[in-house]
Amino acid sequence: MGKTLGTLRATFLVSVCCMGESVKDQSRVSKLQKKLTIARYRSFLFAYDTGIVGGILMLKSFQKDFRYDHYTNAQITQVNSNSVSVLQAGAFFGCFGIWPIASRFGRRWSLVVSSVVFVTGAILQIVNSHSLPLFYVGRVISGLGVGAATVLIPIFAAEMSPKEIRGRLGSFFQLFFAAGVMVSYWVDYAVGIHIGSDTRQWQIPLALQVIPGGLVGLGMLTIKESARWLAKRGKHDEAMDSLVWVRGGEKTPEVVAEFAEILQGIEEEVRATEGVTWRECLLPANRYRLFIAVTLQLCQQLTGNTSLAYYAPQIFATVGAGNSKTLVASFFGVVKVLSVFAFVTLLSERIGRKTAFMGGAAAMGTFMLIIAIIVATHPPDPNAASVSSSGAAAIAMVYAEAAAFNLSWGPVAWVYIGEIFPSRIREIGVAVGAASQWLFNFMMSQITPHAVENIGWRTFLMFAIFNAAIIVYSWWVLRETQGKSLEDMENVFGSAATAFDVEATRQKAIAHTGGEEIGKGEASQERTDL
Repeated sequence: MGKTLGTLRATFLVSVCCMGESVKDQSRVSKLQKKLTIARYRSFLFAYDTGIVGGILMLKSFQKDFRYDHYTNAQITQVNSNSVSVLQAGAFFGCFGIWPIASRFGRRWSLVVSSVVFVTGAILQIVNSHSLPLFYVGRVISGLGVGAATVLIPIFAAEMSPKEIRGRLGSFFQLFFAAGVMVSYWVDYAVGIHIGSDTRQWQIPLALQVIPGGLVGLGMLTIKESARWLAKRGKHDEAMDSLVWVRGGEKTPEVVAEFAEILQGIEEEVRATEGVTWRECLLPANRYRLFIAVTLQLCQQLTGNTSLAYYAPQIFATVGAGNSKTLVASFFGVVKVLSVFAFVTLLSERIGRKTAFMGGAAAMGTFMLIIAIIVATHPPDPNAASVSSSGAAAIAMVYAEAAAFNLSWGPVAWVYIGEIFPSRIREIGVAVGAASQWLFNFMMSQITPHAVENIGWRTFLMFAIFNAAIIVYSWWVLRETQGKSLEDMENVFGSAATAFDVEATRQKAIAHTGGEEIGKGEASQERTDL
């Protein structure tokens, strides 16, 4: 019955990621797939919201309704910058604002709250008030929901994932994010082609996000709370029910042993985190890791790919796409999805973190330099009816840059930040990393349209120089973490004081259940998956 129920719940999803396991394993993780796929659709949804605005700003209907004809070119550039960046500003504060809610009411209800906030902001964006301030307010409110999700989703996934598929599940979040951006580009293209220049043209793309946003919030009501959060709150019976549900509906010896291990792990964590203060974050080893969390997010933005994603139609007009800029941007989204999929299936555990960072920066810097040379030597005609040969070459380089990013910095940066912190300050470290990401997102979304408008091809040269500097940063500052356990991580960063003895915790859990054979041989696997 458990297998059948798990299969039905899995097929309930619009899309279930293929785990590549046996039938037995599929039944075990199918409910987890349901729970995490709902979370992934949040990633898809928020990426859609991020990507849709760049195309909307280019629509004549939007410009007419919000009276662009009353603005100078410089003011229009500022409006475009604000329309994108205010969402990042809201997300920055959402990263911190969600913590009290998540701590008191749990991951599930916190995700419901973030969905409600997101939908509220989306509705305000749809209203044709002819008022940019109201549109900005809607973007900020949606941003609060986005920021909350960037903190909640990784924690939610980590708490509910079995160790053997944890890494694979984590990699799919970047894939769904890229898919959301891709869909947003194609929606912008479709309304530009098939809908006349009236208010519906820009309202429909924004309205589409309300439907899945509401369904995501409702979908969270159909699943159970995080077993780990419930256990930490002392609700052991509910925690066991949640774990049994998400593992297929059968209370097997393996599930009982896993629950005992969760309880032992919480006991160890409480001991390890007792008395944590911000002062501890400033200890040399921890200070270094916080420095990495912040600077890594800065470098991710300085690669230039996020700027390309936010302002894809404008960027492609700059490199020579002419009247085809929206269609070209749509295929840009396809390249991003295919690249992440290639990383997840082929490279995620086969190359080191530093190799991915340095190789990705080298490739992106090279492509950015080529784009700068092409655009400088063959200035494009923005009103051209077709794409010139030089424009096609520049577009190909932009596609190549996007592929390089999504094979390296896109998926790897978040994995790296999640694995470098000790238990005592892991939540603080991840929150600082998430907030830094949105802060630097805000910075680059403010800078990019002005750079494109005022320095043209030199924008790409600037990003080429940044990528060259990032190679040096990756070599000298970052430490290799692939395949390292938490104990090894403390040695990597020179701080044995914060080590978490996972092996001892596992043995306590096995002894607690009397299942000496349960979990046998999995200790080495645990080291790989942490």
